[in-house]
Amino acid sequence: MFPTDVGTSRPHHANRPVLASLSPGAATSVAPIEYVERVLPNGLRVLLVEDHRVPSVAINVGYRVGGKDDPPGRSGFAHLFEHLMFKGTKNTRPETIDRLTEDIGGVNNAFTADDITNYYEVVPSNYLETLLWAEADRLGSLAVTEEHFHTERDVVIGEYDQRILAEPYGMLDELVNREAYQVHPYRRGVIGDPDNLRAATIDDVVAFHATYYRPDNAVLVVVGDFDLDQTNAWIDRYFGRIPHASEPIPRVTAVEPPQRGERTFTYRAANVPLAAVEYAYHIPPWRHPDFAALDVLESVLGMGKSSRLYQSLVYRQRIATGAYASADLREHAGLFAVRAIAANDVSIERLRAAVDAEIAALIAQPPSSDEMERVLTQIASSFVRGRQTYNSIAVAMVRSAIERDDPGAINADLERYRAVTPADVQRVAQQYCSVENRTTIEYLPL
Repeated sequence: MFPTDVGTSRPHHANRPVLASLSPGAATSVAPIEYVERVLPNGLRVLLVEDHRVPSVAINVGYRVGGKDDPPGRSGFAHLFEHLMFKGTKNTRPETIDRLTEDIGGVNNAFTADDITNYYEVVPSNYLETLLWAEADRLGSLAVTEEHFHTERDVVIGEYDQRILAEPYGMLDELVNREAYQVHPYRRGVIGDPDNLRAATIDDVVAFHATYYRPDNAVLVVVGDFDLDQTNAWIDRYFGRIPHASEPIPRVTAVEPPQRGERTFTYRAANVPLAAVEYAYHIPPWRHPDFAALDVLESVLGMGKSSRLYQSLVYRQRIATGAYASADLREHAGLFAVRAIAANDVSIERLRAAVDAEIAALIAQPPSSDEMERVLTQIASSFVRGRQTYNSIAVAMVRSAIERDDPGAINADLERYRAVTPADVQRVAQQYCSVENRTTIEYLPL
């Protein structure tokens, strides 16, 4: 029952994460994260980062299942399981994870994205064994009951009502995914479709759990104050006894075809106070070499109040109340989104013309060296902040392992950003931000 063959550990050369000066013009250094990787006989991928700066540990268990993996006609199942995983097991009562973390001053939470569902806890390091047992228990012994299914389904539908229907621009993200993707299941979003959820049965839910919640579809990451040998022994004891599933894991194979012309849609809603426009451009997956240049393009064009869109539309022209850009990099091809919300009495035509002008300017002329220095300093600062807590390191590693199939990729990311040139930014703007590659959503008041 307890396998003695625990896989092969292989250390990755690096030092502890440290930060250096962030002053303008200074080179920011972030030492790579040293981690040990192994794969258990049942397929569980384990990543361990031993760091004794603080007497605590972060435990993450990420599953390679997200909104894109929801079965046809069952949009929201990945999100639903984010909730069901807290409802107890054959051995524990509902909310046991809360009691094991919050009652000792720790925290726990989870999130569902397009490609991943991740669960995490941060606790004092002397409770590591307890939380490893608890995570293994809910992986191997989750109690999927009719009562919990109906209760949590109603909670998910309530989230849809609150976050999508009630918020003024909540529906806009749903519409962008729906219209930008014609083939790929990214078009369904993550939060879930209420009608799909109401039509689901307990048998559907049990089948989804058996399909995706298995060791060979999971990554366990532990970061913090622990003994490596002891932690490996606990992992073998609690996770190693979970059997390996023999059935293959279904994977999304749909490929979104290239877009050959602009698609424009107009929607109106009663709770939209001011007109908005969003452009969505298809971009490659996160593991593509252009990801760093796309992130820099995001920052130059529309990340924060110093960005071009905000400076021009909000401050100088005063025709928008907000404007931003986002490089939404995913496991499969993602979207580069540009959104602007009009000021009072500003037409959607005028707003779009101003956004078009800023995009055209980047296509025609690369950013200046001063602009690049500012943006790269912002990115480096954000990168360093992401290394300051055990859990931020763990989340970064589990996401990179699942969405990029390479946890160590994060160790080279800062240098990839530093290598981006003004010409690279102009090139990706030219390559991806074309009208032919654009889906436009005009979101207007009734």
